[in-house]
Amino acid sequence: MIGAGAVGGMIGGRLAVAGRSTVWVARGEHGRTLRDQGITILSATGSEHAESTVWLEPDEAELRPDDVLVLAVKTQDAEEALATWADLPVAFGVDRVAAAGECLPIVLATNGVAAEAMAMRYFQRVVGMCVWAPNVNLSPGVIVTRFAPDAAVLHCSRVPASLTDDADREMLAVLRDDFRAARMDVPLPDDVMPWKCRKLLSNLGNVVDALVGPDADDVANLARVEATAVLREAGIAVVDDATESAARRAGPRVVPVPGAPEELGGSTWQSLTKGRDRLETDYLNGEIVAIAHAAGLEAPVNSALARLGRRAAAEGAQPRSMTADALRAAVRIGGMR
Repeated sequence: MIGAGAVGGMIGGRLAVAGRSTVWVARGEHGRTLRDQGITILSATGSEHAESTVWLEPDEAELRPDDVLVLAVKTQDAEEALATWADLPVAFGVDRVAAAGECLPIVLATNGVAAEAMAMRYFQRVVGMCVWAPNVNLSPGVIVTRFAPDAAVLHCSRVPASLTDDADREMLAVLRDDFRAARMDVPLPDDVMPWKCRKLLSNLGNVVDALVGPDADDVANLARVEATAVLREAGIAVVDDATESAARRAGPRVVPVPGAPEELGGSTWQSLTKGRDRLETDYLNGEIVAIAHAAGLEAPVNSALARLGRRAAAEGAQPRSMTADALRAAVRIGGMR
């Protein structure tokens, strides 16, 4: 698990609880806590604890030919991580060594749809994962997972789907069964990217949640309407409303977690809370802007939100310190019609 934070820590922790062999990669105080004390997962059913091997830096890695890498860092950090891990050695016996990017699959547990193209620069076998898992990691070594009864729904497929072969199918089937034992559902659609595009639409509100909270849902909805039109005009496939709604109804629910704060935000809110100087917004709202520009279109709402996200991170703004009216006015200045 490269990046054992809110998502990677939940996945790695749940696998360890289920007795699956995992290695967690994390830095700083969180990584040191994982190494010294293990991980604590808080959910609606209580608290679970697990321990596993922890690597604080990539140079501690000892990769094997049957390993599967799962990248669970924020998308703005993905390129650096991919470039580093792709060149790490994988030992095949005593007389053959290959680079990880040449022989190991990498599963991208990332928001947005940009990391897959990044990964293909470095890895031959790229697997996209659409993450439905409302988790929070604000304290070192502690993950709050708010889904129940399953901890996550994680759609997966090879990217691009046309390259899927028997080795991919076998690996994904094993991954699905191991994750199922850890109370995580892994549907295996023919192509995960329409699912990730659909998730991208929902994530366009992350920056609104981080800057204001739920009082500006109208702005988030405008961003989604604009993005839906951009994706349609660009000819990009997106899972339709009925299919996603059916999957949501059949899946787990967000439930209160005893001992956790009632007011918890999404991934961008967590980044602002931790004082990160870069947000994922450029790969969410900014991705819609990039797609629009490549198609000769405009995306003024998402462009304005991306700028606001960059500014908030650069200035060290506190989460939800902007009023809804100020956000509406700023987005209008950015070109909202």
